[in-house]
Amino acid sequence: MKKLILVTSPPASGKTYVSKKLAEALCHVVYLDKDTLIILSKQIFAVAGEEYNRSSDFFNKNIRDYEYETIVALALEALDYDDIVLINAPFTQEIRELGYIRGLKEKLKEKNASLVVVWVETAIDVTKQRMIGRNSERDTWKLAHWDEYVAGRNFDIPIALDDPCVKDDLLIFKNSNDKEFKTSLKEIVSILD
Repeated sequence: MKKLILVTSPPASGKTYVSKKLAEALCHVVYLDKDTLIILSKQIFAVAGEEYNRSSDFFNKNIRDYEYETIVALALEALDYDDIVLINAPFTQEIRELGYIRGLKEKLKEKNASLVVVWVETAIDVTKQRMIGRNSERDTWKLAHWDEYVAGRNFDIPIALDDPCVKDDLLIFKNSNDKEFKTSLKEIVSILD
């Protein structure tokens, strides 16, 4: 059966690194990264005369959901041509909305595909250090308002997605240090292969 893999977690948890390593380890994978759409989002901010702030009301109202719709549409189309599509994106709201997940699973059934959510679990203090280290303008507001940012994010594993009868619907990729990363990579690739 084909698979759509969502590698998800709050920002700076290591999603991109984990996603790329998973994609390298699996066969017949189309890799999609929602950050590829940032160039288009920046243009929307510019044309609208808005300050570039991916935490702003403007972003949430006019850009955010369209980025997700676009990346999922690309993934569904790619499943017509390959066995696994892996999306690297936070999906912070979507993975906690069971209606959204049910709708996505219905679309995947039409493609004879199943949904796999890989949650990258990383200690909050490690995410802050990674954010500082990557020195990206998308993190400027988050770091300047760290307590507010953390209070507004849910770092809990989305356990509501886990069906005990399905072995690969929710996989936890521990990523706070190298040892956790190596162990999780090995375990999750063996489940997905």
